[in-house]
Amino acid sequence: MKFRFIKIITILISFFFLTGFLPVFSILGPSVTAIASGNIYKAGAQYMINKTIEDTTGKNSLTFVKDKIEENNEKKNLNKELMQLVEKRIKLTRAKLDLQNINR
Repeated sequence: MKFRFIKIITILISFFFLTGFLPVFSILGPSVTAIASGNIYKAGAQYMINKTIEDTTGKNSLTFVKDKIEENNEKKNLNKELMQLVEKRIKLTRAKLDLQNINR
């Protein structure tokens, strides 16, 4: 009987944590803040900010920040590729012009 009870509890707990049915992490962060600092206002503000970001973007705060960092990295890579392309074109143009003959 105890084994069956443990099996059912294990299935229920795994259902909650593995399906995302409960917003555990959105509540876990502010609760850790409240316990660690003892500041309920700070924990409430953190929860409200996370909830606002989620309502606005449809993503939680960690995913939102991760996407912004990846977006910045893509922009840097694009700038790097553009600079390499321009440098390559400059070298090709200089080779075609043959600047040594012009300077004489």
